[in-house]
Amino acid sequence: MERGIAIAGLITVDYNKVIDRYVEKGMLSNILSCTRGVGGCVTNTIINLSKIDPAIPLYAYGGIGNDENGQYVLNTLRQHGINTQGIKIFEGELTAFTDVMTVETTGERTFFFAKGANSRFSYEDIDFDAINTDMFHMGYALMLDPFDKEDPEHGTVMARTLAKVQSKGIKTSIDLVSVDHERYSDIVQASLKYCNYIIINEIEAGKTVNLSPYSTDGKIDVKQIRKICEKILDAGVQELVVIHAPQGGWAMTSDGEFYYCPSLKLPPGYIKGSVGAGDAFCAGMLYSIYRELPIEESLKIACAAAACNLSEVDSVSGMKSIEEIRELYEKYKAVP
Repeated sequence: MERGIAIAGLITVDYNKVIDRYVEKGMLSNILSCTRGVGGCVTNTIINLSKIDPAIPLYAYGGIGNDENGQYVLNTLRQHGINTQGIKIFEGELTAFTDVMTVETTGERTFFFAKGANSRFSYEDIDFDAINTDMFHMGYALMLDPFDKEDPEHGTVMARTLAKVQSKGIKTSIDLVSVDHERYSDIVQASLKYCNYIIINEIEAGKTVNLSPYSTDGKIDVKQIRKICEKILDAGVQELVVIHAPQGGWAMTSDGEFYYCPSLKLPPGYIKGSVGAGDAFCAGMLYSIYRELPIEESLKIACAAAACNLSEVDSVSGMKSIEEIRELYEKYKAVP
């Protein structure tokens, strides 16, 4: 019997607003459309996983408010067959929400975020005895205040959480967020020694080890990506480092094997938005790790899962089944 995957951490509701342009302070931009959808590491990643492979048992852990948005989150998760017993409802708190402003012509996005119940959800709210999955994924570090706090034994409360889960024989992974924080590296590195895997973008990877992923011309530097992977493994990640960027995905195993898969070549007009693309990539990679697929194949699936996401404005509507993901990769794969 399959044990499945648990996803813990940030839960939000996204208000996806497509605008005609992003303007200077004090100027006006037109909102062309507005839709509501789920957002955040937990809801995005776990719903995408459910669409990739409905056979995988999935368990959500996080905090919401006792409000209409909170009920919307619960209903959406349950419609996808996801176990929501690990979600705690906090009276008097808002369910977190994000205004996602996407420029129509470019797909570029800007976020305005209210943390809401994510500021309350903590280590004590997780029933560790109830977790009996094969994998436990958590995100985002640096956006979950109770988990970013210092812990005298493990460094941070998130590190303590991952250590507790690993003590049950469960594989762990984390995701991060791209923010400026004076203690970014310290907070993240505390958790790395309790991670089997880490799946993050190039900005987050660079901040984790204080090394830029870019060359002097501003483009991705593959040599730098390799060095970053090595440093993250040296910092404690036990099995696999995965880094994604608009250009594609890279992975390095604990024995130093290094892999790359370029992003798909999508036709003009295909991209409707990019919100949740990182979570979609992550879902594709988590699926592949769970199914014990080869790294090269895993990166192809993850890149194609991200491409699925780009076909819709919100963070989950574009995801497809694993069979359709494979077909999409073959249709639009980059030719050397």
